[in-house]
Amino acid sequence: MKRVIRSYPGAALTKPALCVLAAVAITGLPEHTAAAEEGGAQTILKAMADYVSRQDNLALKYDADVEVVTPAVEKIQFSASGEVTMSRPNRFRISRTGGYADVEFVSDGSTVTVHDRGGNRFAQVPGTGSFDDVVDRLRTEAPIEVPGADLLLSKPYEELMAGVLEAKHIGRGVVDGVECEHLAFRNLDTDWQIWVEVGERPLPRKYVITSKAVGAAPQYTLRLRDWKTGVSPAPDAFAFKPPAGASGVTITLLKDIDEIPAGVVPGGAK
Repeated sequence: MKRVIRSYPGAALTKPALCVLAAVAITGLPEHTAAAEEGGAQTILKAMADYVSRQDNLALKYDADVEVVTPAVEKIQFSASGEVTMSRPNRFRISRTGGYADVEFVSDGSTVTVHDRGGNRFAQVPGTGSFDDVVDRLRTEAPIEVPGADLLLSKPYEELMAGVLEAKHIGRGVVDGVECEHLAFRNLDTDWQIWVEVGERPLPRKYVITSKAVGAAPQYTLRLRDWKTGVSPAPDAFAFKPPAGASGVTITLLKDIDEIPAGVVPGGAK
């Protein structure tokens, strides 16, 4: 998992670029849960990763909650929702709409467009290579994060397990009415959990990352729903047509398309 801690000017907020992370203190877990076999968690995670990476075409909807911590140690949560349509190896359309930004990422296989729908402007960069290559390019050149990217990479298991020190199969839970296997993992600076659908379609349904290195341990939560696999997208699903009056800009100018608003936040200073 890529993690970059940002400091927000003025409001002095911090969050990871990919997943702003949030505190969850879990105590009093049953003894048998604490001693759950690490191999079971890894097996379930590997099955999920293999299943998702095998899907040449997929679509889903998601909801994301991201927390920041102000200098007064007050947690503020921001929410966004979006949709993903993907055709491997490198065509996709991913949206993220929140209270402060409305953004769409579109790749036709040769060009990647980052469309700031709220500001009626867009930037384009070369998009050859795999989805993984595109994600890395956006992270290094902007930096811009594609929502849920780590779960959609060609080798998500390797990405998720990088740096893992401990893994547990907590048991089962229900997310949006779907029974799931509940897994928990520990890294040096983060704890993270994932809920994987039980049955023939081991899809990720919920993903939570908690930062232990940031004061008050902010959290990022991603819920994934309405999964569709094996359905071919429409012919024009990945075509980008600039809206009337839209301005083309360099990608480095798209610095204000995050889920978190700029300016005054309760507890911060302008």
